[in-house]
Amino acid sequence: MANIGRLSTKDAVLFLCDMQEKFRPNIFQFNNIVSNAARLLQASRVLGIPPILTEQYPKGLGPTVPELGAADLTAHPKTSFTMIIDEVEKELQALGNPKQAILCGIEAHACIACTTFDLLEKGFEVHIVADAVSSRSQTDRLFALSRLKQSGAFLTTTEGVLLQLVQDAKHPNFKEIQKLMMNPSPDTGLLAFFSAL
Repeated sequence: MANIGRLSTKDAVLFLCDMQEKFRPNIFQFNNIVSNAARLLQASRVLGIPPILTEQYPKGLGPTVPELGAADLTAHPKTSFTMIIDEVEKELQALGNPKQAILCGIEAHACIACTTFDLLEKGFEVHIVADAVSSRSQTDRLFALSRLKQSGAFLTTTEGVLLQLVQDAKHPNFKEIQKLMMNPSPDTGLLAFFSAL
Protein backbone atom coordinates (compact mmCIF):
# COMPACT_ATOMS: atom_id res chain seq x y z
CA MET A 1 0.00 0.00 0.00
CA ALA A 2 1.25 3.48 -0.85
CA ASN A 3 2.35 5.70 2.01
CA ILE A 4 -0.59 8.03 2.59
CA GLY A 5 1.04 10.15 5.28
CA ARG A 6 -1.23 9.48 8.23
CA LEU A 7 0.26 11.10 11.32
CA SER A 8 0.54 9.20 14.59
CA THR A 9 1.41 10.47 18.05
CA LYS A 10 3.36 7.26 18.68
CA ASP A 11 5.99 7.76 16.00
CA ALA A 12 6.27 11.53 15.49
CA VAL A 13 8.78 14.21 16.44
CA LEU A 14 8.20 17.96 16.19
CA PHE A 15 11.17 19.78 14.62
CA LEU A 16 11.39 23.50 15.48
CA CYS A 17 13.91 25.14 13.18
CA ASP A 18 15.77 28.38 13.90
CA MET A 19 12.99 30.78 14.94
CA GLN A 20 15.42 33.37 16.27
CA GLU A 21 15.39 37.02 17.21
CA LYS A 22 17.53 38.42 14.36
CA PHE A 23 15.24 36.84 11.77
CA ARG A 24 12.19 38.68 13.12
CA PRO A 25 12.28 41.80 10.89
CA ASN A 26 13.21 39.94 7.70
CA ILE A 27 11.10 36.78 7.49
CA PHE A 28 7.80 36.96 5.60
CA GLN A 29 4.90 36.56 8.08
CA PHE A 30 7.35 35.88 10.95
CA ASN A 31 4.91 36.53 13.81
CA ASN A 32 2.21 34.31 12.32
CA ILE A 33 4.71 31.55 11.54
CA VAL A 34 5.94 31.56 15.15
CA SER A 35 2.38 31.71 16.48
CA ASN A 36 1.45 28.58 14.52
CA ALA A 37 4.65 26.80 15.57
CA ALA A 38 3.89 27.71 19.21
CA ARG A 39 0.48 26.03 18.90
CA LEU A 40 2.17 22.92 17.54
CA LEU A 41 4.60 22.94 20.46
CA GLN A 42 1.71 23.26 22.94
CA ALA A 43 -0.06 20.35 21.22
CA SER A 44 3.11 18.24 21.28
CA ARG A 45 3.24 18.66 25.05
CA VAL A 46 -0.40 17.66 25.45
CA LEU A 47 0.01 14.63 23.19
CA GLY A 48 3.45 13.48 24.31
CA ILE A 49 5.24 14.21 21.04
CA PRO A 50 8.89 15.05 21.65
CA PRO A 51 10.10 18.41 20.28
CA ILE A 52 13.60 19.12 18.91
CA LEU A 53 14.81 22.74 18.71
CA THR A 54 17.75 24.18 16.77
CA GLU A 55 19.31 27.61 16.47
CA GLN A 56 21.37 28.76 13.49
CA TYR A 57 24.61 30.42 14.66
CA PRO A 58 23.02 31.84 17.84
CA LYS A 59 26.08 33.99 18.60
CA GLY A 60 25.22 36.13 15.58
CA LEU A 61 21.50 35.48 15.07
CA GLY A 62 20.38 35.56 18.68
CA PRO A 63 18.25 33.18 20.75
CA THR A 64 14.95 31.54 19.95
CA VAL A 65 12.13 34.09 20.24
CA PRO A 66 10.29 33.87 23.59
CA GLU A 67 6.80 33.69 22.08
CA LEU A 68 7.55 30.23 20.71
CA GLY A 69 7.30 29.03 24.32
CA ALA A 70 10.40 26.86 24.07
CA ALA A 71 12.42 28.25 26.98
CA ASP A 72 12.41 24.84 28.70
CA LEU A 73 13.90 23.08 25.65
CA THR A 74 17.58 22.58 24.94
CA ALA A 75 18.41 24.43 21.74
CA HIS A 76 20.98 22.68 19.58
CA PRO A 77 23.30 25.31 18.05
CA LYS A 78 24.41 24.71 14.48
CA THR A 79 26.06 26.30 11.48
CA SER A 80 24.90 23.76 8.90
CA PHE A 81 21.69 24.25 6.94
CA THR A 82 20.26 20.98 8.23
CA MET A 83 18.85 20.27 11.65
CA ILE A 84 20.22 16.72 11.40
CA ILE A 85 23.48 17.35 13.25
CA ASP A 86 25.20 14.84 15.56
CA GLU A 87 23.40 16.03 18.71
CA VAL A 88 20.01 15.75 17.01
CA GLU A 89 20.86 12.29 15.64
CA LYS A 90 21.71 11.17 19.20
CA GLU A 91 18.42 12.60 20.46
CA LEU A 92 16.50 10.73 17.75
CA GLN A 93 18.28 7.48 18.69
CA ALA A 94 17.41 8.05 22.36
CA LEU A 95 13.76 8.46 21.29
CA GLY A 96 13.82 5.04 19.62
CA ASN A 97 14.32 6.29 16.04
CA PRO A 98 10.83 7.66 15.30
CA LYS A 99 9.82 7.75 11.65
CA GLN A 100 7.56 10.79 11.28
CA ALA A 101 8.82 14.38 11.30
CA ILE A 102 6.54 17.39 11.76
CA LEU A 103 8.67 20.28 10.53
CA CYS A 104 8.24 24.00 11.07
CA GLY A 105 10.45 27.08 11.20
CA ILE A 106 12.74 28.99 8.86
CA GLU A 107 13.95 29.35 6.20
CA ALA A 108 11.93 27.20 3.81
CA HIS A 109 14.50 27.18 0.98
CA ALA A 110 17.51 26.72 3.28
CA CYS A 111 17.35 24.91 6.62
CA ILE A 112 13.84 23.48 6.12
CA ALA A 113 14.84 22.17 2.67
CA CYS A 114 18.15 20.64 3.79
CA THR A 115 16.52 19.09 6.86
CA THR A 116 13.75 17.64 4.71
CA PHE A 117 16.22 16.10 2.26
CA ASP A 118 18.23 14.53 5.11
CA LEU A 119 15.12 13.18 6.83
CA LEU A 120 13.75 11.73 3.59
CA GLU A 121 17.09 10.05 2.89
CA LYS A 122 16.94 8.49 6.38
CA GLY A 123 13.50 7.04 5.63
CA PHE A 124 11.44 9.55 7.58
CA GLU A 125 7.97 10.55 6.52
CA VAL A 126 8.21 14.36 6.51
CA HIS A 127 5.20 16.61 7.16
CA ILE A 128 6.02 20.26 6.43
CA VAL A 129 3.58 22.60 8.15
CA ALA A 130 3.22 25.17 5.37
CA ASP A 131 1.65 27.88 7.54
CA ALA A 132 4.45 27.45 10.12
CA VAL A 133 7.31 27.71 7.60
CA SER A 134 8.64 30.77 5.82
CA SER A 135 11.57 32.58 4.19
CA ARG A 136 12.62 36.18 3.73
CA SER A 137 11.06 36.08 0.27
CA GLN A 138 7.62 34.69 -0.49
CA THR A 139 9.01 33.51 -3.83
CA ASP A 140 11.67 31.40 -2.12
CA ARG A 141 9.10 30.10 0.35
CA LEU A 142 6.58 28.98 -2.28
CA PHE A 143 9.14 27.46 -4.62
CA ALA A 144 10.73 25.60 -1.70
CA LEU A 145 7.37 24.12 -0.69
CA SER A 146 6.76 23.04 -4.28
CA ARG A 147 10.25 21.54 -4.57
CA LEU A 148 9.95 19.67 -1.25
CA LYS A 149 6.59 18.25 -2.27
CA GLN A 150 8.26 16.95 -5.45
CA SER A 151 10.88 15.26 -3.27
CA GLY A 152 8.21 13.38 -1.32
CA ALA A 153 7.37 15.54 1.69
CA PHE A 154 3.74 16.00 2.71
CA LEU A 155 2.49 19.60 2.91
CA THR A 156 -0.02 20.32 5.63
CA THR A 157 -1.28 23.08 7.93
CA THR A 158 -1.20 23.70 11.66
CA GLU A 159 -4.86 22.75 12.15
CA GLY A 160 -4.48 19.81 9.77
CA VAL A 161 -1.72 18.42 12.00
CA LEU A 162 -3.69 18.99 15.21
CA LEU A 163 -6.78 17.21 13.90
CA GLN A 164 -4.83 14.34 12.33
CA LEU A 165 -3.04 13.68 15.59
CA VAL A 166 -6.24 13.29 17.65
CA GLN A 167 -8.42 11.83 14.82
CA ASP A 168 -11.56 11.66 16.96
CA ALA A 169 -13.59 14.02 19.15
CA LYS A 170 -13.58 11.18 21.69
CA HIS A 171 -9.78 11.36 22.00
CA PRO A 172 -8.94 11.94 25.69
CA ASN A 173 -7.00 15.12 24.83
CA PHE A 174 -9.38 16.48 22.20
CA LYS A 175 -10.73 19.32 24.38
CA GLU A 176 -7.21 20.60 25.05
CA ILE A 177 -6.35 20.45 21.35
CA GLN A 178 -9.68 22.07 20.44
CA LYS A 179 -8.73 25.07 22.62
CA LEU A 180 -5.65 25.56 20.44
CA MET A 181 -7.96 25.88 17.42
CA MET A 182 -10.46 28.35 18.90
CA ASN A 183 -9.03 31.08 16.66
CA PRO A 184 -8.39 30.04 13.04
CA SER A 185 -4.82 30.09 11.79
CA PRO A 186 -3.90 33.47 10.33
CA ASP A 187 -3.54 33.81 6.57
CA THR A 188 0.17 33.50 5.86
CA GLY A 189 -0.04 34.19 2.13
CA LEU A 190 -0.25 30.61 0.88
CA LEU A 191 -3.30 30.96 -1.36
CA ALA A 192 -1.16 32.05 -4.30
CA PHE A 193 0.69 28.76 -3.96
CA PHE A 194 -2.40 26.78 -4.87
CA SER A 195 -2.85 28.55 -8.16
CA ALA A 196 0.48 27.00 -9.14
CA LEU A 197 -0.41 23.42 -8.15
